[in-house]
Amino acid sequence: MPISTADVAAFNALTEEDARARLTGCLAVPRWVEELLQARPYDDQQALLDRAERSASQLSDAELASALAGHPRIGERPGTGHDRAFSTREQSGVDLAEEEVRRRLAEGNRAYERRFGHVFLVRAAGRDAADILGELERRLGNDDETEREETVRSLREIALLRLQEVVSP
Repeated sequence: MPISTADVAAFNALTEEDARARLTGCLAVPRWVEELLQARPYDDQQALLDRAERSASQLSDAELASALAGHPRIGERPGTGHDRAFSTREQSGVDLAEEEVRRRLAEGNRAYERRFGHVFLVRAAGRDAADILGELERRLGNDDETEREETVRSLREIALLRLQEVVSP
C-alpha cells in the first residue's frame, strides 16, 4: 500500500511520542526508532522507506533479540508482548484449522529454536502455510551467520510493511 505525500506529512506532524509508539510497533529497536524520528520531516514515501531500510540493515545482537521478542511463533496466536493486530494480519495465510499444518509448524518451531536459540521469523504476509513451512525447513539447514542475515532481512521486510501501514491513515 503506497504512502501518499499527505500521509507522510501527517506522520511528520505527529508528536514525538505518537511517532515513537507507531515506529516501535514496526520494529522494536530503539536505535532504529530514534534514527527515523531524528530524520523527520520526510519529503515523500521513498525518503521514509529508504531511511527505514538503511537503519534496519544491520542489527546488533541486543537489537536482534529485542526485535524478535515482539514476534510470536509462526502459527501461534500472539500473546503478551506481541503486537496482536499486526501478527494476526500477517499470519492470516496460515491455516491453523488443519491439524497437520499445526503439528508441522510446532515441530519446526521447536527444532528451529533448539538450533538457533530464538523464534523462527519470516515475512508471513502474503504467504500460505506450505510456503512458510518450506522456508522453515530450508532455513534449518543454514549456518549461524547465514541464518542471522536472513532473520535480519525478514525483520526489515516486516518493519517496512508495518511502516507503510502505520503511516497511512
